[in-house]
Amino acid sequence: MLWNIALRTLAFDRGKLLAGLVGVTFSVVLVNIQGGLFIGLIQKASLLVDHSNADIWVGHRGMHNVDFPHSIPERWIQRIRGIPGIEEAQPLRIGFSEISLPDGNFEGVTVVGIRDGTDLGRAYRVVDGAVDGLSQVDGVIVDQCDDERLFAPAIGETREVGGKRVRIAAKSHGILSFTVTPYLFTTYDRAASFMNSDPMMASYFLVRVRPGVDRESVCQEIHRRLSGVSAMPAEDYASTSVQFWMTRTGIGLSFGAATSLGLLVGLVMVAQTLYAMVLDRISEFATLKAIGMTEREIILLLGAQSSLVAAAGISIGLFLAWGIRGVFSTPRATIDIPLGLYLASAALVFGICLAASALPYLRVRCVDPHTVLQG
Repeated sequence: MLWNIALRTLAFDRGKLLAGLVGVTFSVVLVNIQGGLFIGLIQKASLLVDHSNADIWVGHRGMHNVDFPHSIPERWIQRIRGIPGIEEAQPLRIGFSEISLPDGNFEGVTVVGIRDGTDLGRAYRVVDGAVDGLSQVDGVIVDQCDDERLFAPAIGETREVGGKRVRIAAKSHGILSFTVTPYLFTTYDRAASFMNSDPMMASYFLVRVRPGVDRESVCQEIHRRLSGVSAMPAEDYASTSVQFWMTRTGIGLSFGAATSLGLLVGLVMVAQTLYAMVLDRISEFATLKAIGMTEREIILLLGAQSSLVAAAGISIGLFLAWGIRGVFSTPRATIDIPLGLYLASAALVFGICLAASALPYLRVRCVDPHTVLQG
């Protein structure tokens, strides 16, 4: 009965219903797109860690961001290799240099140097050129998505990095830095010459443990043997890198503010829609109270109206968010909307819509049913 009354009331005034649906839909789309952009962007902060194939990352004590390492002596890796349970440990170099452009200018790049014969830290998702391109003479790997910044280097084209000759041997797809500086993969030894750094120093040690070995125990043993380093499981260092950018850039605050604004707009529009409907039919609510409708039933009626608007708007909003993600998401501006975000946004907006029904109830509860009899 109450659902029937709620549905008929909403359908009678389609203009106000449309306004409420727009508010709910806008909120759902904004929450998902903003959240998806945030997740897609912040994941770039730990991209090298997430796809390194390493179980443990070892770096200078207090390491906090994968793209800005402090050097450690390469000879320390021998102490790590002697720890029981370690299957492989390889040094990694990360630093900044410049690549020459055809117009005579230069573009900054983040150089990633890895050892030959290992998959630890290696470029993944190679889509053009040879997968083992680094084994070629002067071979380097850049990303397709940086073609515009690097003037679209062709496979086999020669450039200079740090004043040294290189050849574009392959291209990956989607390995993009949070700092927007293009990644350039090369061999471990060549990386030192590109960055003009000490060849006896490394940026990190990447460690793979044997199956069944407890990584936390290995990290504790590394700390015991080397007091000047930090050792973390890969997922912990990924979280540390993400947290660094979250706290240093205020990116979480900006995305959160925009999302909150969208929710506020949805709340106001739904509350205003329901309130306007109540004002237009205040005499009808007085009649309902006069014939015996209780306060609880009136609350349920208003809640039913709000639920119907919320359910329809959320359905439309989720469909639009899914479509926008499919059309506009790119490796450079990734919109990554996990299932949990879809569900959380739907629950959040639905709850806000129910809360919005409190405003018209405050007006209805003040209605005197005797006004109907006086009329």
